[in-house]
Amino acid sequence: MVIFRSVSDIREKLRRPVVTIGNFDGVHLGHREIFRRVRELAREIGGVSVVITFAPHPLKVVAAHQEVRLITTCREKQALIEGSGIDYLLEIPFDRTFAAMPATEFVQRVLVDAIGLERLVIGYDYAFGRGREGDVKLLRELGTRFGYSVEELQPISDGATVYSSTAVRRLVSAGDVAAASRLLGRHFSITGKVVHGHERGRGLGFPTANIDTEKDLIPSVGVYAVKVCLGDRLLDGACNVGPNPTFGNGHLSIEVFLLDFEEDLYDREITLFFIERLRGEKRFASIDELKIAIAADVERCREILREVRPVASESGGDWDCMTAPAKDTH
Repeated sequence: MVIFRSVSDIREKLRRPVVTIGNFDGVHLGHREIFRRVRELAREIGGVSVVITFAPHPLKVVAAHQEVRLITTCREKQALIEGSGIDYLLEIPFDRTFAAMPATEFVQRVLVDAIGLERLVIGYDYAFGRGREGDVKLLRELGTRFGYSVEELQPISDGATVYSSTAVRRLVSAGDVAAASRLLGRHFSITGKVVHGHERGRGLGFPTANIDTEKDLIPSVGVYAVKVCLGDRLLDGACNVGPNPTFGNGHLSIEVFLLDFEEDLYDREITLFFIERLRGEKRFASIDELKIAIAADVERCREILREVRPVASESGGDWDCMTAPAKDTH
């Protein structure tokens, strides 16, 4: 996949492009259905598939007073879009000046003049441009003028829940990582570097790796069974998210105990795939009571993870896909 970091990076119109536009945070099953349709149409006309998105997420700019916890980092989103088989990704820098651009100007300057749009695929609720004026009605009117067609996809669901980034955020925030995985089509993950912590776990007999991550969205406090990607190895782990109330830390930490593992992990990057939540975090009356609870958690994680393989991408088994870089234009 070729990545354009701005419209000016596109030196010539693309070959019969089929385009979709959106924020695509999480790249969930609804997004992947849009990408599938874009690829299908591109094959039919002998063209290329194009995804247009924005960085940072527009809500970080136009609704900065609201807390928006993104499901994916920019790096993860790029890898997931590439894993969906898209040919080109245009990641437009988003600021207040760009937010004020009329939808008609965006269509003509970006979609038509720069890319050479032939077909546009959009989700059922998507709108863009100043005041979200770029809805499907306007897009079709402009398509008649500029010579492209528009296809609007209807809501995509599992029969009970419509796939949406909002639904994924709600489930992960509540700790229901298993339900979130059914909307994402893969296991929710966090990638980060192992840093020094309080090292209390070592004294308890369960040394943990403390994770420093760029991720906005963190699961609710509690204990989770996780699969851990370390380089080309896949390991089992028990992860605690929370402020460690028994010790009164007061700040949120992400700590993982790797089962049957004794190597030094400091400064190494690992990815945690959240499989299942065991319980919420609680304050124990004594250290001995805490040790007993941790031992029980570890054994429960062994049982849960014994036959589990994490899913990280549309291909279904590529659990280290986040390490694969896309081709950049720079």
